[in-house]
Amino acid sequence: MPHRKAQKHLELFPATTPYSSGFLSVENDTHQLYWEQSGNPDGVPIIFLHGGPGAGATPTHRRFFDPEHYRIIIFDQRGSGRSHPLGSLENNTTAHLVADIETLRKHLKINRWHVFGGSWGSTLALSYATQHPKHCLSLILRGIFLCEQTEIDWFLYGMKNIFPESWETFASIIPADRHNDLLNAYYERLTDPDPEIQMQAGLHWSAYEGACSLLIPKSTPPRTDEERLHALALARIEAHYFKHHVIAPENSLLNKVKALRAIPSSIIQGRYDVICPIITAHQLHDIWPEADYIIIPNAGHSALDPALQSALIQATEHAKTISDEFQK
Repeated sequence: MPHRKAQKHLELFPATTPYSSGFLSVENDTHQLYWEQSGNPDGVPIIFLHGGPGAGATPTHRRFFDPEHYRIIIFDQRGSGRSHPLGSLENNTTAHLVADIETLRKHLKINRWHVFGGSWGSTLALSYATQHPKHCLSLILRGIFLCEQTEIDWFLYGMKNIFPESWETFASIIPADRHNDLLNAYYERLTDPDPEIQMQAGLHWSAYEGACSLLIPKSTPPRTDEERLHALALARIEAHYFKHHVIAPENSLLNKVKALRAIPSSIIQGRYDVICPIITAHQLHDIWPEADYIIIPNAGHSALDPALQSALIQATEHAKTISDEFQK
């Protein structure tokens, strides 16, 4: 498909309250996964896959979807958000998360659903869809991330070229002679037995990522103990995946696009996304021209950058045209 431009600005849908929620036990009770449903109980199912890994979902994420049309399903991945235990790295891999999505789909008795994911959520959406294409009505992907080594290196070192002051703060807690080994140095601190050492590393890691996420950066440090614990969980799980679960070139998701060609899909990318640079989305579109490719010229990484937010809502509105297939 040709590139599609974002149109008029669209606001988030009104806030909604879940009509059902619960915890799904997986891995012999090792993890309890929080899930919720909101919107129309008889509507077309759409699942939201949050970023990170480890970021968790928020009530704002429900608001990308028309609650009169969609049955909105949100869950917190292993160790994330409202799932238990928070920050857990045990049995926490991409394969486990993909299996969890399928377990949730069966638990909720859903045949097919739209899949919406941004950043790490796009990695997870692509991983899920390549394995379970028949259960995907469509894919809406933002800020493409493939969890490959070049992307990890960019996060740890490349973003310094755009946000040098943020990188200097990020690296400041690590001895200078280990600045060329930031991932291992951080991982050691994030898994240290001392909670204070963990927390210091977690807050610096999450602050670095947050500073680089918005087109117009703003400082919003965690204000409560709960927010600090979630910042630590994000940092722990991201460092865990970056260290142990990088996808090797021979297993790249780019090599599995054949399974996706029949799924109506949108790739939506902020031009100035520093966390997940546009080159990855460009590479994905090059080998997947069937997907609609939308570049947002005045957006960074965050789904709440106004122009990117609007484009994502346009995509969920456009996905309503696929609902007739759901009824068959």
